[in-house]
Amino acid sequence: MSHRPSVTAPAPIHASEKFAERGTLASLGLATALSALGASIANVALPDLADAFGAPFRAVQWIVIAYSLATTVFVVGAGWLGDAFGRRRLLVAGIALFTLASALSGLAPSLSWLLAGRALQGMGAAVMMALAMAMVGDVVTGGKTGSAMGFLGTMSAIGTSLGPSLGGLLLVATGWRSIFLVGVPFGLVGVFLVLRFLPADRVGTRPEPARPDLAGTGLLAGALSAYALAATAGEGGFGLSNALLAFAALIGAGLFVLQERRSPAPLVRLDAFADPEFSSALAANVIVFSVIVTTLVAAPFYLSISLGLSVGLVGAVMTVGPVTSAVTGVPAGKVVDWLGARRSVVLGLAQMALGALALALLPGWIGVAGYVAALLVLTPGYQLFQAANNTAVMAGVPADRRGVMAGMLALSRNLGLITGAAVMGALFATVSGLSQGTGEPDAVAAGMRATFLVAAALIGFALVLLILGRTCGNSKGGGSAAP
Repeated sequence: MSHRPSVTAPAPIHASEKFAERGTLASLGLATALSALGASIANVALPDLADAFGAPFRAVQWIVIAYSLATTVFVVGAGWLGDAFGRRRLLVAGIALFTLASALSGLAPSLSWLLAGRALQGMGAAVMMALAMAMVGDVVTGGKTGSAMGFLGTMSAIGTSLGPSLGGLLLVATGWRSIFLVGVPFGLVGVFLVLRFLPADRVGTRPEPARPDLAGTGLLAGALSAYALAATAGEGGFGLSNALLAFAALIGAGLFVLQERRSPAPLVRLDAFADPEFSSALAANVIVFSVIVTTLVAAPFYLSISLGLSVGLVGAVMTVGPVTSAVTGVPAGKVVDWLGARRSVVLGLAQMALGALALALLPGWIGVAGYVAALLVLTPGYQLFQAANNTAVMAGVPADRRGVMAGMLALSRNLGLITGAAVMGALFATVSGLSQGTGEPDAVAAGMRATFLVAAALIGFALVLLILGRTCGNSKGGGSAAP
């Protein structure tokens, strides 16, 4: 009888630890979902926002671009600050900023005000995006990193899918302001969960001086802003102003590289790019996310103008892909754990290329059913790629560099989001006639077809890049996607 207490006593401790681990993952998952929700919820409202503010397509594009641009500029710095000052406290601050910016966006009296609110939202999302991925290594043990990354991918997909569906319902029921105000209660719940479950910070493990690279941040912001403006300025075509902005973006990028070479605490570790496999992994990330965001930017115009769907139906159809991603995210992570990151990346990209080709062709042949069928191919491939690529890049990264490395992954992700929203969006707008304000059904269908034929080619190019990067890495004795 005396041995029974020693047998039964550990059970509640084990259950408590399980509860804490699940609560911690839920905290990180909600932060990931919120950043995705902020990116996707405005897309379904773009036609209505264009009418509400009397603005052309190229202007309302910036409701999407401003969010992605701010996220891209601040995401690497957010990872650095998290490593230096503590990830938990910075994550709380990021969620709080996102919550405040959601309120400001919902109250916006003008397009300029709304764009400013969206930029602040993007800054908060940068913190959530970088630190959620960085903290996976702090809370996940054993060989379950792929599954944890798959879970974050699922939560990102849930946020993305909730965006157009919830946005469509709110748009019909209460108008466009509510699609931003809904972020306030979600943000408050996120702050509570982080304070309740995440462990206290342990600061002081970072060797660099605790001074952010403000010059690098400014140069990165300038270069990316010029890049996005180069793709959206003007009323169609590529004129002198576009060329000057593109040149300014190149100059800004060059100055940013010089700044990072001499900075004692760089935003981006340029030495990491000496590994060809790592470089190709980030380049593929850019391409993949440019394709994913293109589906969100082009879909509301194609579905409403070419296929004649109502606002509510547009929102419902746009959720098919993200819901599929949500369902397949965790299984994709398990596939990565079982099959390995390298093989899973190749399989994911091949499936994405097939899905993009289907998006270009099937909707024109069989309408909405073809659009849905194409998404059911594209999005599981995207989830498999994302879980595998993130796992490969983060493998073996020291604890004191996880924030920076996660920030570099997020930087490539958001470069893709900007490229998709700006460059691919401009391609769609030009071919479909939306740049000139016409947008006839047949022209919009032609724009959809041309845009996703290009997207399929880009995914194929990403696959070639990864194979070449892997070959070069192996020939140099590397073979790791993480420096």
